[in-house]
Amino acid sequence: MSFKGLKPIIYGGREVWPLVEGGKGVAATNHMSSGAWAAAGGIGTVSAVNADSYDAEGKIIPQIYNALTRKERHQELIDYAIDGAVEQVRRAFDISGGKGAININVLWEMGGAQQILEGVLEKTRGMVTGVTCGAGMPYKLSEIAARFNVNYLPIVSSARAFRALWKRAYHKVADLMGAVVYEDPWLAGGHNGLSNAEDPLKPEDPYPRVKALRDTMRAEGVPDSVPIVMAGGVWFLRDWNEWIDNPELGSIAFQYGTRPLLTHESPIPQAWKDHLRTLEPGDVLLHRFSPTGFYSSAVRNPFLRNLEARSERQIPYSKVEAGVHTVRLDVGVKGKNFWVAPKDLERARTWSAQGFTDGLRTPDDTIIFVNPAERDEIRKDQADCMGCLSHCGFSSWKDHDDYTTGRLADPRSFCIQKTLQDIAHGGPIDENLMFAGHAAYKFKQDPFYSNGFTPTVKELVDRILTGD
Repeated sequence: MSFKGLKPIIYGGREVWPLVEGGKGVAATNHMSSGAWAAAGGIGTVSAVNADSYDAEGKIIPQIYNALTRKERHQELIDYAIDGAVEQVRRAFDISGGKGAININVLWEMGGAQQILEGVLEKTRGMVTGVTCGAGMPYKLSEIAARFNVNYLPIVSSARAFRALWKRAYHKVADLMGAVVYEDPWLAGGHNGLSNAEDPLKPEDPYPRVKALRDTMRAEGVPDSVPIVMAGGVWFLRDWNEWIDNPELGSIAFQYGTRPLLTHESPIPQAWKDHLRTLEPGDVLLHRFSPTGFYSSAVRNPFLRNLEARSERQIPYSKVEAGVHTVRLDVGVKGKNFWVAPKDLERARTWSAQGFTDGLRTPDDTIIFVNPAERDEIRKDQADCMGCLSHCGFSSWKDHDDYTTGRLADPRSFCIQKTLQDIAHGGPIDENLMFAGHAAYKFKQDPFYSNGFTPTVKELVDRILTGD
């Protein structure tokens, strides 16, 4: 069956291709990539998550935090975020030349999300067509969109999540819902919306899930002209032929997060681009180490493997002798009363002999074993926290009320702000979190990228429109 081809849709009052650039946070998507995507006739997405701003000479301003308290550093973070996103939107809008559309992307679970979103929209009136937002349940998204008269595009991973958002808030602002993004929890890069009812090891076919989403939208009176954006695992459009012009699904658009990483305009460093060409199937890991508490997908590099190993050096304990915890732990925890099972005491002694001499408690009544350098880095990163999430498992920060989650900080996690800023600005790719979607191995297989070819965004969009 030959490729049907896409037809333009009306979005924000103009014809655009139903192709959305995924908004990758912390400087992995910026004005160059999103402006070029819009200029090619699609919907470009500026990430409003810790975006870069520039000095008078056009150099990126490093995001350095000078305040002494976490709460004050959190305000610095919000100021950086608003300044950076506004600058990125203005530049992207200029590059787009009035073609396509510019969206911004925020994570509802980022620290100060509402304040940042309002601050950016206030200063970019007339430039932003829509706001995509996921990572959590962004109930307030529709009322903010209404205040600034922009479209909103909730990101959901199930029909159930959409229905909850619609019933609670979105039905009041139905006319500004620009699209609903279905982000496949097993295929998308970055943070994923896997629910407790779903098995991370058993991917489900997206078609029935998207059909269920459309059925739910129809039951709530949402017209078929409001697109569902398929996000996660999209590479060749010919693979999605049966989705296009399919009356069961209504209007469908496609989001590309991973493929635009390897373009001339993509702002990620060259080492990251080069590494994408080497990936094999299975090299992207769906894991649970993120301090957000969400599952997320990233390249299984030494950074992630180290987190996996750290979690494997883990034993349960109790503060009193009870049940199987019949022996006192004598390594990693100086002179304190920690009772463990005999077999776990042997394991702990083995790890200690291997150099993992420091025991750190987790919020789940377990102890992990790390070497002194890891211990020092964990403690420093926790102390330096600037509140980049609304709730952070790694540092116990919360961005409201009493500013603490009330749980012990979790040493099995990491400072996500530090590592994403570092890799985006040229830090070592082996020592940082490298987000990617699960189809990233196709860079190596797709003849379009052979002989080291790197397309411009326009060349990539033209290629996608052919079905390849």
